[in-house]
Amino acid sequence: MKAVFLTIILGIVMNIYAQLPPIIDRELFFGDPEISGAQISPDGKYISFLKPLNNVRNIWVKERNQKFEEAKPLTADDKRPITGYFWSRDSRYILYVQDKGGDENYRVYAIDPTQKGDPVPPALDLTPMNNVRAMIIDVPHNKPNEIIIGLNDRNPELHDVYNINLTTGERKLIRQNDENIAGWITDLEGKLRLGIRMLPDGGSEILSLDNDKTEQIFSVSSEEEAYPIRFMPDGKKFYMVSNKGNADKTELLLFDLSTGKTEFIEKDPLDEVDFGNVLFSEITNEILATTYEGDRLRIYPKNKEVEKDLNVLREKLPEGEISIRSETADERVWLVSVSRDVDPGSVYIYDRNLKEAELLYKSRPNLPTEHLANMKAVRYEARDGLVIPAYLTLPKGIEHKNLPVVMFIHGGPWARDFWGYNSYAQFLANRGYAVLQPNFRGSTGYGKKFLNSGNKTWGRGAMQHDITDGVNWLIKEGIADPKRISIAGGSYGGYATLAGLAFTPDLYACGFSIVGPSSILTLLNSIPPYWAPVKKMFDIRVGDMNDLKEKEMLKFQSPLYYANQIKAPLYVVQGANDPRVKKAESDQIVIALREHKLPVEYMVASDEGHGFAGVENRLAMTVAMEQFLAKHLKGRVQVEVREAIAKKLNEITVDINNVELEKKEEIKDAEYITSFNGGKITPGKKSYLFKISTGGANIEMKMHRDITATEINGKKVFVILDEYTGMMAGKDSLIVDASTLLPIEMKLRKPMAVVNVKFENNKAEGNMSMGPQNMPINVTYEKAFVSEGTGIELAVRSLDLSQGERVEIGQFELRAPKIKLQIAELKGIEKISTGGKDFDVRKITITEKESGNEVNTYWFDNSTGDLIKMETKLPANMGGGLLIMEILP
Repeated sequence: MKAVFLTIILGIVMNIYAQLPPIIDRELFFGDPEISGAQISPDGKYISFLKPLNNVRNIWVKERNQKFEEAKPLTADDKRPITGYFWSRDSRYILYVQDKGGDENYRVYAIDPTQKGDPVPPALDLTPMNNVRAMIIDVPHNKPNEIIIGLNDRNPELHDVYNINLTTGERKLIRQNDENIAGWITDLEGKLRLGIRMLPDGGSEILSLDNDKTEQIFSVSSEEEAYPIRFMPDGKKFYMVSNKGNADKTELLLFDLSTGKTEFIEKDPLDEVDFGNVLFSEITNEILATTYEGDRLRIYPKNKEVEKDLNVLREKLPEGEISIRSETADERVWLVSVSRDVDPGSVYIYDRNLKEAELLYKSRPNLPTEHLANMKAVRYEARDGLVIPAYLTLPKGIEHKNLPVVMFIHGGPWARDFWGYNSYAQFLANRGYAVLQPNFRGSTGYGKKFLNSGNKTWGRGAMQHDITDGVNWLIKEGIADPKRISIAGGSYGGYATLAGLAFTPDLYACGFSIVGPSSILTLLNSIPPYWAPVKKMFDIRVGDMNDLKEKEMLKFQSPLYYANQIKAPLYVVQGANDPRVKKAESDQIVIALREHKLPVEYMVASDEGHGFAGVENRLAMTVAMEQFLAKHLKGRVQVEVREAIAKKLNEITVDINNVELEKKEEIKDAEYITSFNGGKITPGKKSYLFKISTGGANIEMKMHRDITATEINGKKVFVILDEYTGMMAGKDSLIVDASTLLPIEMKLRKPMAVVNVKFENNKAEGNMSMGPQNMPINVTYEKAFVSEGTGIELAVRSLDLSQGERVEIGQFELRAPKIKLQIAELKGIEKISTGGKDFDVRKITITEKESGNEVNTYWFDNSTGDLIKMETKLPANMGGGLLIMEILP
């Protein structure tokens, strides 16, 4: 009887699946396209494109009238696919960027497509530096043999601006970034004109850089945005996008530099979404069209000829969304792509004079588009009444009732999903799953109110509730089988997966997290250094680590610390070189689940970063996802796995029993110092020049220091008096033990603050007064510590370190009274010049132990021990920037 019953059930299941389209080979979804990324050279002579060479995507080129089979490769990278490139203005070079193993430290290369090579022509490395991230700023019209780029070689947190010759590789500095500028804008002549910088309160400002000055010309609050997009030909006005003031959605504006006023140009005619994009003529500089991304792409032509062209294309091309990918310099010939939800797209060459369109290629010609499923824009209501836009893809050929579901969550989170072909949605729908992609609050594109309503609501707040409410909507509509629901996604989507499993443990049957952070605390402490100029944005949108209440909130929102609540099986995917979400984020959640004896599987690719770019890695991950979901949701699965992919899957699958957290060597090996050598300090007087660059201001002042040796209550001490002149005039005094250099008393007298602190028995007690406000100070630590500023400087000066040696120092911090652990390291002996004199110096850096951020650098005279120079990186919540202190003659 039982056997008969099982046979009936099996027959029903097989009958359901029999109505689905045939299983489509996963490699048709996730293998490299045969041809992609085509561009036409500005002179119209060549077509360039991306195509695999020896199983790795590379750049190819052909003459315009040649067949694709006659094309020749221009690059032969055998490790990492090239994802993008562009032509120089004069068609002499193709330029592309490439990193190593996904570390996002991009280099820029130039290659002459007319040169011969074996097998490819030589590429000129324009930025031959390790651990440096190049950022392309402009390709000037009037200087086609040059590009303008940003490099963070001098300071990993900030990009200086350079001009680079494409033929010789010669690099010239245009502007050194000592002002915490996060973005740069040039005019149509290639002249650096504007900068974008975050303000201490989390807002941002647009800066005029004319005449080597830095002047604020426009600013917005932390809940608004503004960014320039293009100058007018006369250089006196520029187009910008903003939602400042009463505007909820961003609008296109024209800013007049002479008056400081903005002129409204356009906003979404339907008032649904933010301003999208604008197409300019490179010949006349007029606006040709604007676009908006609502449920679907909308194009609004502003030029009669462009309107005619779009009508011709809609008539001649298949149904879908049209995009102009590339054009000749005379704007006569366009390369146009057309795609839709059930078609990854085709590219056509279109002659605007002849009004003729010819098919160049289909990106995935073997994909059976007739078996793909439609994506539908839907809306559902969150628990607080907010309407959440989303996209729903349902399996083709079966009734849409009681289906297994994958909630596929986008990354960012300050991004959004769009209508169109999505390889994951189509792949999963083909396997029998319903796929919902919610644009939860905090997603971009829907106005500032929608965006800002997601602030500080990760994990347990409204952002995650919107995802949960999407699940409940699917259940209410009868689409979802409540027992067969999964959550998956990458980056923030990976975090949302972990949060969904940890904080709503009974909702999901399984989760698939791709490069997802497991702890917001460790995530914020390990962001890439070049994100420092926008660090305040994270404080506003995610949470401020320096605020004790918000730090507790962030811990409460971190799945890592609640891993014991997870019930459903989890699969974790990670790139070993990910600079954004470090491998430790995945390691630690895997270890936590292993220790709680909860089901978890793990995959790590040693040659990947924030996502999988390599085709074999990508296919191996897809196999793992398909098998994992089929096991827990009972979806369909393609049994066949190509031998090379099976081998790769085995290679990058990790035995969870072997996972260990990597310890930072400098922290693990550093000895904590509780006493310093006062014998290294020589009494005397010195004068220093202070230079402060922050918030657009450049401040200079002098400091005169007097160190005296004396006795107080029979105890030998040093008294250090620092007297400042100029804008920050005041007197500071510090008394330290003459033998150990540990602090006894600190007094600060500033224009805006008065501080009195006494130190005894590893305790700091006192108060700080700022106007009518009085803040008590009471800090205790288990070990001896030094004071900030002069205190740690004297302590570091007294150290006898060998090169590369590191020690740990406890430092009292006044801003948020606490003891901060610092790592001091001798970097080496070098020569510097300051005050018209050369010095042999010891260079010692101070790095915050918790964050790993380098905050101070000292240069001490190698013979006398005197401080010659100091550089301090100011924190983002103080406006960012740099403080430089140099000895005066």
